[in-house]
Amino acid sequence: MDADIQAFLRYIQTERRLSAHSLRAYTLDLEHYYDWCTVADTSTRMATREHVREYVMDLHDKLAPASVARRLSALKSFYKFLIRCNRLDASPADGLRGPKQPKLLPQMLSVDEMIALLSPPLTGEEGDPLLQLRDLAILEMLYGAGLRVSELTGLDVVHVQLGERLVRVRGKGKKTRIVPFGSKAVAAMQRYLPARQTLLDRCPLGLRADAEKALFLNWRGSRLTARSVARMLEKRCLQAGLHKTTHPHALRHSFATHLLDAGGDIREIQELLGHARLSTTQRYTHASMGQLMRTYDRAHPRAVAEAKP
Repeated sequence: MDADIQAFLRYIQTERRLSAHSLRAYTLDLEHYYDWCTVADTSTRMATREHVREYVMDLHDKLAPASVARRLSALKSFYKFLIRCNRLDASPADGLRGPKQPKLLPQMLSVDEMIALLSPPLTGEEGDPLLQLRDLAILEMLYGAGLRVSELTGLDVVHVQLGERLVRVRGKGKKTRIVPFGSKAVAAMQRYLPARQTLLDRCPLGLRADAEKALFLNWRGSRLTARSVARMLEKRCLQAGLHKTTHPHALRHSFATHLLDAGGDIREIQELLGHARLSTTQRYTHASMGQLMRTYDRAHPRAVAEAKP
């Protein structure tokens, strides 16, 4: 990588305070662009609009539209940084538009599916009673507070106030918000916390400092990772008889959609989710409308009649 890219990565890490995941994505995208410029016999600072256009066209042949859009967005942010630092007069990426992306509805679970997911305990080899208590508390917090999985694994014990039913969450861009959660989550947390101490006793001394703060621990007693949560959710879905691939973010989508279905205000849901833009939250109105349309098509006499050959 050249000095400009390194300076930009330092900027987004120290000043914009992006997450490690976002920093890794920017690094990979700009490393790829740097390699392409080298092959094209130019540099990131000397690249012209035609260079960037050709680069994006090359991406179209190899990547999905969402990945192409992400790499173009990374380039635009990089060149804006160079202009702001007086390293460049104009951005060669200005005015270039990413590919049109299909508007996919967020994956979610119905209320009945959520009840099924939260009901049966794990059995067999995965039936460690301590982990069963932990897993139920995790699912109740993901669904009950609409958390991202990274927000959940980043929680410390001091962030949760069971008496007030509030959790302090550090979201994207290190922004903090206070989110309420329900009585079911409170009950699950009260059952889990004594088990947490038993898990903590297993923690190696080298990891003890962070583990003592962490709310959710793995079976070794150290802080739980997002990947471990995803694996646990896959197992719980199989136990509940949900024959679909479900990721932790689907519980956040379910939280938002179910609130909307029950008459929740979209701006208040925006605050609960920690979305910077209302347009991000408005995706859930489409998901909710899709559910209404399916109900109509399934139940309305005229819709049923029209569906018949």
